[in-house]
Order: sequence, then structure tokens, then C-alpha cells
Amino acid sequence: MQEKRKPYKGKVAFVSGGSRGIGLAVADKLAQRGANIVFTYLRSRSDAAKAEEKLAVHHVRVLSLRANMGNEDQVTKVFEMVKSEFGALDFLIHNAATGDLKPVLGISTDEWQRTQDINVRALLQCAQLAAPLMRGRHGRIVAISSHGSSRCLPDYSAVGVAKAAMEALCRYLAVELASRGIGANAVMAGTTDTQSLRGIPRHEEMIHSAKFKTPAGRIGHPEDIAQIVAFLCSEESRWIVGQTIVADGGYSIVA
Repeated sequence: MQEKRKPYKGKVAFVSGGSRGIGLAVADKLAQRGANIVFTYLRSRSDAAKAEEKLAVHHVRVLSLRANMGNEDQVTKVFEMVKSEFGALDFLIHNAATGDLKPVLGISTDEWQRTQDINVRALLQCAQLAAPLMRGRHGRIVAISSHGSSRCLPDYSAVGVAKAAMEALCRYLAVELASRGIGANAVMAGTTDTQSLRGIPRHEEMIHSAKFKTPAGRIGHPEDIAQIVAFLCSEESRWIVGQTIVADGGYSIVA
């Protein structure tokens, strides 16, 4: 019975951007199932400390690391810590995201590159560093995407392109890593109630529109996405390969 309640006991999960929102919900769900957690955060040490407390309730090891996922040296150091502290890795969840919200013709090359670095180049580097740590462990890679990867959202060009590239990268990772027993997929999260969402201009308008178009009449909660990520980390998901799972409560199917 204990093993059924803690199917990920002894496993190690890395969650980028795991101190709040979807990242924290994912880390919490994996910790509930017994996984030890390593998560990164960028700005708020207070948020990270609160996340540590929340995760420690599940009696798992928790390691938080401040890192800019767009910085190659910092990402390398993060995985050196993972190897030093745990010696292996089972789940890589790439959730960290940022981007300058500007019209296509108004975004600078530096802003564009920063957005690509954190959203998609970081996934590439993380996968390259994680794969050796997953050897013989049937590892799983899951990236968090958004509607902007396939739909044109206002001032979302840089992030949308990065998310689309991230989904494509998941497909290539899935094919190239399949022979090693490592799976890779993406989750396209619809409008989800997070601190990041509420920091976007016109977020109230976005929330109202999403509620109206979603059959359930609400926007998503971080836990809705976390449930799907946790499933994609399971052995039961082994036949889902290189897919982008749409998790938006039906928003995208309503005319």
C-alpha cells in the first residue's frame, strides 16, 4: 500500500522555476508521490523558502538553487549540484519562462534572444546534462508550453516562437532519446491562474475571455497542469512519445 501511495519514492525530480505557480504545483505533486525535489528560482528567496517548507511536508529531500536558466554557466552548476547531491536524475521538468511582451516590430534582438535562451535553449542544455544522469532509470522530460505556441496572442511573439520551438525540441528529444528509455513530451497549458498571469497587462480581460470560452466556466489552476505532468512522469505514460498535450479545459475546441 505504501508503494502505491509513493510510486516515485527514491526518484529525483528537477523542476526549473519551481518556487511558485505551475512549477511549485508540479514539484508538490511529485513530492506527494515520493520524489526528492530539486528546484530553481530566480528572484525571491522568500518564495523559495516557502516552497521548501511546503515540499518538506512530504518527507522528501528538497534542494532549492538560485539560477538564471538563460545563463549557461549557472545551468551547468545546477546540474553539477544535482549530480553531487543525488548522483542521478529521473524527471526533468522545464517550467521556467520569461519574455518581453512587445509587438514583433518593437522587440530588440537582445530581448528576443533572452526569451529564446530561457524558454528553449535552456531546455536543450538541461536535456543534454540530464540524459547521462538518467541512464538506466527510464527518465522523463516534460516541458511546459502555452497557447501562444500555435495561436497569435497580443504582444506574445517572442514567447510564442520560443514555446513553439520548445515543443519541436521535445519531439526531437523523444526520438533521439527513445533508445535510452527516456521519454519527452510537452504540456500546452491554457490560461492558468498564477502570479505570472496576473502580472500581464490586460490580464483581467484575458481571464474573463478564457472563462467565457472554457466549457467548465473557469480558468485552469496550477494543480490541473501538475496532475498531467505527474502522469507523464509515470511508467503508464510510456506510449506517449514526443507529444504536446493540450491542457486547457476545452478552451481550444470551442468555436
